[in-house]
Amino acid sequence: MKTPSDPRHQKRIARMQMLFSYEFQNIESNLEIQPIIDHIEDIDKKIVIVAPEWPIDKIAKIDLAILRLAIYELTIEKAAPDKVIIDEAVELAKAYGGEGSAKFINGALGAIIKS
Repeated sequence: MKTPSDPRHQKRIARMQMLFSYEFQNIESNLEIQPIIDHIEDIDKKIVIVAPEWPIDKIAKIDLAILRLAIYELTIEKAAPDKVIIDEAVELAKAYGGEGSAKFINGALGAIIKS
């Protein structure tokens, strides 16, 4: 069972926070998120496909960071089961996002899995 102190959960939080910061600073990233940044164009194309009513620049920056991290983990890294990645992303959205973030992220990631 996942706990807030689980090292994998803490690593996801740190990566999400770095991606969030990167969106504003757009400076040289660190090794933790560089692989995600290297694939950000492909990741964003997937987001546009699964959430066409939400242009990238209109998605809340924290939701975008969570989506980018989860899509990277689902489609490129593939180090955890899909269900675990989606559950973690939804939990991050509940903790850090807005009122509709968890539902939006769950729907977008579900569409990624189906495609």
